[in-house]
Amino acid sequence: MKRIGVVLSGCGVYDGSEIHEAVLALLYLDKAGAEVQCFAPDKPQRDVINHLKGETAAGEQRNVLVEAARIARGNIKPLSELSVEALDAVVFPGGFGAAKNLSAFAVEGPAGEVEAEVGRVIRAAVDQGKVVGAICIAPAVIAKALEGTGRTPKLTIGTDSGTAGALETMGALHCSASVSEVCVDEGNRLVSTPAYMLGQSIAEVAVGIEAFVTKVMELA
Repeated sequence: MKRIGVVLSGCGVYDGSEIHEAVLALLYLDKAGAEVQCFAPDKPQRDVINHLKGETAAGEQRNVLVEAARIARGNIKPLSELSVEALDAVVFPGGFGAAKNLSAFAVEGPAGEVEAEVGRVIRAAVDQGKVVGAICIAPAVIAKALEGTGRTPKLTIGTDSGTAGALETMGALHCSASVSEVCVDEGNRLVSTPAYMLGQSIAEVAVGIEAFVTKVMELA
């Protein structure tokens, strides 16, 4: 049985993990027979967004791990407890939380650092030849974590030239892909798909995420 770690960044597209992407990844991993364990950083969120109004919820504070536990139905561990050696692959769903809580990409762009534990996990996984999967905006986190390591990760965030340029500023090679397609970097064992970077509906996004999970499981 393949052992897959899923790293969440909160709960909700604007300040955490994109829920559709996270749940679809969990669904297809389960259907593929994977043994899944969710993880998230035990830290405050960068901000809290009222998802009804799309506005910052002034004065509110939430914890990334506590919020991500909503998606994981409580079956989740602090990211500090993730042992790369014990896993066959690590998957990062998208959502602004990836660019706010797993890294500072949303605020600082290519200069924004990756959260320390996130960087540790990604670099260790790649060094050990484990598969790393990234959905939606999460490839930006992978690119930043691998910046300066001598590797040239091949990743997709869809077709947006501005974000693709940011990835390339961090030393990645951008692979243009549609919502139903998957980008595979065989050398670094990376798998990515655009999901809601391009998708307009959950059904549309599901096609790419199912293909993404199939490739992750194939390589793991």
